[in-house]
Amino acid sequence: MVPSITARYVRYPNPPVCIQGAPVPVRLLREITGMNSGKIPGICYSKRARRKQKNQYMRSQILLFSAGLMLLAACNSRSGESTNTDLPNIVILLADDLGYGDLSCYGGTARTPNLDQLAREGMRFTDFYAAAPNCSPSRVGLLTGRSPSMVGMYNYLAENHPMHLPAEEITIAEILQEKGYACGHFGKWHVSCLPQNPELNQPQPHDQGFDHSLGTGNNAQPSHLDPVNFVRNGQELGKVAGYSCDIVVEEAINWMDTLPADPSPFLMYVAFHEPHKKVASPPDLTAQYGEFPKADAEYFANIENMDRAIGRLLQTLQDKGLDENTLILFASDNGSYRNGSNGPLLGGKSFVYEGGIRVPGILRWKGRIEGGQTVSEPAGLIDIMPTICELSGQSHPRTNTLDGTSLVPLINGQTLERTRPLSWFFYRTSPEIAMRIGDYTILGRDLDTTRHTHPTTQPDMDYIKSMDLEDFELYNLTHDIGQQQNIDYTSLDMGKQYRQQLVDRLQDIQAKGPYWENLPPATGNQKLKSEWRKLHPEGFSN
Repeated sequence: MVPSITARYVRYPNPPVCIQGAPVPVRLLREITGMNSGKIPGICYSKRARRKQKNQYMRSQILLFSAGLMLLAACNSRSGESTNTDLPNIVILLADDLGYGDLSCYGGTARTPNLDQLAREGMRFTDFYAAAPNCSPSRVGLLTGRSPSMVGMYNYLAENHPMHLPAEEITIAEILQEKGYACGHFGKWHVSCLPQNPELNQPQPHDQGFDHSLGTGNNAQPSHLDPVNFVRNGQELGKVAGYSCDIVVEEAINWMDTLPADPSPFLMYVAFHEPHKKVASPPDLTAQYGEFPKADAEYFANIENMDRAIGRLLQTLQDKGLDENTLILFASDNGSYRNGSNGPLLGGKSFVYEGGIRVPGILRWKGRIEGGQTVSEPAGLIDIMPTICELSGQSHPRTNTLDGTSLVPLINGQTLERTRPLSWFFYRTSPEIAMRIGDYTILGRDLDTTRHTHPTTQPDMDYIKSMDLEDFELYNLTHDIGQQQNIDYTSLDMGKQYRQQLVDRLQDIQAKGPYWENLPPATGNQKLKSEWRKLHPEGFSN
């Protein structure tokens, strides 16, 4: 059979072109053949092209055979270079809607002994940031190292929605696959439809570099207990017994058991559903928080249950002798929806105030990162891609598009020099945009009275491209972590420059962020920005 590929969505020919049992990416085939543009013979890009394949069959076979010889020669010529044993395993543990003040090691109520130990053995960040104040955009920032709005993920991904992480975006898994990493995804996906919807035809985890995937398109349904919407490598599983955090950790452990015995490195992306609603927690853990209202007790127990699952995963790494050369990151995708879970920070999930974007951040790498550190240098999920590129020695083909900065200097005990300030954008709350510059954060607000639906619609897309910033807030986070003292930016020497940087960032998003067509119309419930998410909710926010 002639290898084929749908160019927009798949980066590996399907069925794959294999040399010594390993699938060869289209990008590598281009490098080998010198065909940096246009269509590679033998690779099908459309239905019309498929009809021409029979005439190209012999030429494609000769080309691929030649490519294989060239690749083998290249491998032999590099036999004296560093091997995969020099590369660290990478484990990313991502909580869902966990607040800055939820973990014990951040002053929280939930008992989290395993994460507390992880913090003691590595570095605990006081100023770690999600890539966005809500779910899908933040995950896109983690996976790509790019501002989610520059990729076109302006909001959470609603069911059957055309917005998604485009196939042409390069993920951390694709970068690491080029260095021989095995890459596994476990848990919440939420950057494209899952399972595949033929009408949408959006990239799936295996199209974005993951060899193995067990996940859900969005939240665990109907709750964390006995979810019914897990998908393993494209196959729907139906009801799976147990709690979601245990299901994804068990799958990750089993996947590790299938990896080759040789010391090839791996990427493990474990995206927990906890403690996102709808919460379900073990009764024995919930009972231990009996002094709290039921909803709070279940919330705290939910976090503790996730910590237990993380403990099992960490113990497995140790038992397999893998924990010494494994870089582990723990963070949350955004702030919490629960009032009181974001510590002293203003706001929560969906806000670009600190409560919506500042999250717990823990980094451990035994033997490389000195334990017991508390780091106040601002860092975030957006920095993971450039960090992985530097650690793996695999350059990003479009480095100039990355918005993050490598954290390797911090890992090595050196000063971090950030060239692009951290920034966040979300059109459905107010202020809509924020930027962290040194000790300061500046926020911009559009004083509009537009009513928005919860998912992104076509009018929202037009609004994003045309909105203006009319009011600004400036805070010194070193002295005012709760953002209670708004500084007149004109009174600060650099204030006008900060304002211009923020305006420029919005204009950059408007000029370069993708414009999604054929979005749904604005129907159903429409609210003002102040109505969708309350800044000071009582108990749990909407």
